[in-house]
Amino acid sequence: MEYQKQLQRIKNGSGFIAALDQSGGSTPKALENYGVMGDAYDNDEAMFDQVHEMRVRIMTCDCFDNERVLGAILFEDTMERAVNGKPTGNYLWEDKQIVPFLKVDKGLAERMNGVQVMRPIPNLDLLLDKAKTYSVFGTKMRSVIYEPNVDGIELVVQQQFDVAKQILSKGLMPIVEPEVDINSAQKHDCELMLKASILRHLERLNDEQQVILKLTLPEEAGFYQELMDHPKVLKVVALSGGYSRTDACAKLKQNPGMIASFSRAFTEGLSKQQSDQKFADTINTSIDEIYQASKV
Repeated sequence: MEYQKQLQRIKNGSGFIAALDQSGGSTPKALENYGVMGDAYDNDEAMFDQVHEMRVRIMTCDCFDNERVLGAILFEDTMERAVNGKPTGNYLWEDKQIVPFLKVDKGLAERMNGVQVMRPIPNLDLLLDKAKTYSVFGTKMRSVIYEPNVDGIELVVQQQFDVAKQILSKGLMPIVEPEVDINSAQKHDCELMLKASILRHLERLNDEQQVILKLTLPEEAGFYQELMDHPKVLKVVALSGGYSRTDACAKLKQNPGMIASFSRAFTEGLSKQQSDQKFADTINTSIDEIYQASKV
């Protein structure tokens, strides 16, 4: 019942998906951008305390509302912590009607064939079962493509869809994220190969199965329209990939139908040192800018 309500929210609601899922290696940089330097914590637990504090400040802000924010992607540690006395996923869905997703990948393997596939995800079934108890609707997993290498790109997409099928079998919605690095010298060639591979793998899904695609903003405007129109794609969302929020939003507007799922661009400009009013104003500006770009 909850899943169907969440499905309708994502399918028909307006807004974007906030990516609040930095974990492990990306956390120190995210904290530094937030004005928390490495000397403010001396172990991983203290580091995650700091990043959770930041996320709670964002999620409990009045402007972080379901009028403009459709969903939020969480890291496992965040899912298991509380916001206002409730587990984070339950808080988002029950109190805010914002759909929670969980990042399930365990990071990237070494670069080979111009790509980085995901590391193995041990005990994925157990993690998915746990996620369902926290009102989580779907999952996210990321690979990266650097070069237009047919074998490498096929490996990335094959792995993404294999894991997506495992997630679908557990009754959750997978976000498939084969990121194309924005600094790739042959970015558009990578995108051409990626789209062709994704279309092949979509055809192999069962008729009742759907996925969400999370893709780098393309070089060619409207390039992913065919994927947005595909019956086995619930939504195509865009990652910011290192673009500034201004650049990411400008590119997003050139791709009607795609909505944002920004991470760094979403939290850009936020600082622990800001007063609550200044923080709220900054996050409201970010939310509105990304929302307007996602509405196009």
